[in-house]
Amino acid sequence: MNPLIEPGTYPLGAFNVTFEPGCRNNWHIHHAKTGGGQLLICTAGEGWYQEDGKPIRSLTAGDTVAIPANVKHWHGAKKDSWFSHISIEVPGEETSNEWCEPVADEEYNKL
Repeated sequence: MNPLIEPGTYPLGAFNVTFEPGCRNNWHIHHAKTGGGQLLICTAGEGWYQEDGKPIRSLTAGDTVAIPANVKHWHGAKKDSWFSHISIEVPGEETSNEWCEPVADEEYNKL
């Protein structure tokens, strides 16, 4: 995860994030009282995105994902591909990130 904007110098965060094949983050939530959320801009490889209780979404370069605040989700690489995206933290009021449980191997391996 490489910052594209020096943290603390602008009211939003932007990061170039690269996942090796099979790597994914835990379920997580970008909390905010107002505003907030996350925007993913896929730049290379193939990956996955899923919101809690919704079908999985396949991602490739050029795809975008607008993730509202307070939505539990995960994203990462497919088993056989590197995956990169730009992650933008949307400014909001009273924002915080909550890291939750890992994506279960048995569920991920079914993809």
